[in-house]
Amino acid sequence: MHYRYTMEAGNLADLQPQSFQLDEPAAQEVQIAVKAIGLNFADVFAIWGLYGATPKGAFTPGLEYAGVVEKVGKEVTGLRPGDRVMGVTRFGAYTTHLNIDARYAIPLPEDWDFATGAAYVVQTLTAYYGMVHLGAMQKGSNVLIHSAVGGVGLQALKIAKAYDCFTIGTVGSEAKLGFAKEQGYNHVIVRGKDFEQQLRNALDNRPLELVMDSVGGPFFSIPYNMLAPMGRVVVFGSARYASPGDRPNKLRMAYHWFTRPKIDPQQMVESNRAVLGFNLIWLYERAELLLGLLQDLSALKLDPPHVGHRFAFDQLPEAIRLFQTGKTVGKVVVSV
Repeated sequence: MHYRYTMEAGNLADLQPQSFQLDEPAAQEVQIAVKAIGLNFADVFAIWGLYGATPKGAFTPGLEYAGVVEKVGKEVTGLRPGDRVMGVTRFGAYTTHLNIDARYAIPLPEDWDFATGAAYVVQTLTAYYGMVHLGAMQKGSNVLIHSAVGGVGLQALKIAKAYDCFTIGTVGSEAKLGFAKEQGYNHVIVRGKDFEQQLRNALDNRPLELVMDSVGGPFFSIPYNMLAPMGRVVVFGSARYASPGDRPNKLRMAYHWFTRPKIDPQQMVESNRAVLGFNLIWLYERAELLLGLLQDLSALKLDPPHVGHRFAFDQLPEAIRLFQTGKTVGKVVVSV
């Protein structure tokens, strides 16, 4: 029997498993028995109905998976039943089985388990495309990485270190400080009221050239105002809008919305700074670009991603609730 979590956006409590029948894969598709599911902040906002790409009506959330090919379409040549794969899907990953375009089923490294595969693609592509393609990161750049021990943050650190960059990471609590330091950041800052001074001390007169921002608010504005000429902020998330609870906290979100930073384009010209927003799902249809990025990443020989929390399939809503708290480290993965 096949099962998937289905809901109409709005309330996490409505996310319930349902049995379903899966059609045979189309000519260019493969059918996959999902073994692990990676959680992302986009999942939370999709569940709440606050993500622009969320499908209308009932849908199955989830963007990231790893599993085993069970069937292949008649035009698929690069994969066969029994192959272990990982990949991304434009929703639908909270499931035991799925059909997907074979281009989005990527061979899983032999020494990786399924949880590691489900922790790799979204985070690593987000970090790499954001830093290298949008952020124009160069060898030896000075880089600030918010959410330093989240899934994207840890992958961003590995990529920055591969480029011999000076790295400053930020975390939201003292509880994460020790782990962050162990990962190899040059400096780690606990975000607080003294953030600006802490950042100046960490830079020690170095120019700030790239910021990977997933938090927003003053933690966007302060480093933006400190950027060196030609410096860039790449915004890839809005974690400050997230909060515990099955429904969004609309008053809290409204406050953050009305107090969000506002940038004057004319001042950007005068100060020679840039802000770029990025969401991997808008690249989903560009399969060849995504595959090219993965090939570039393979040349960097990054260490496997860190899986910090593992849950069973029937605990998926509980996994999301933990993820919402901001207390997780590394990737949260659900095993099927």
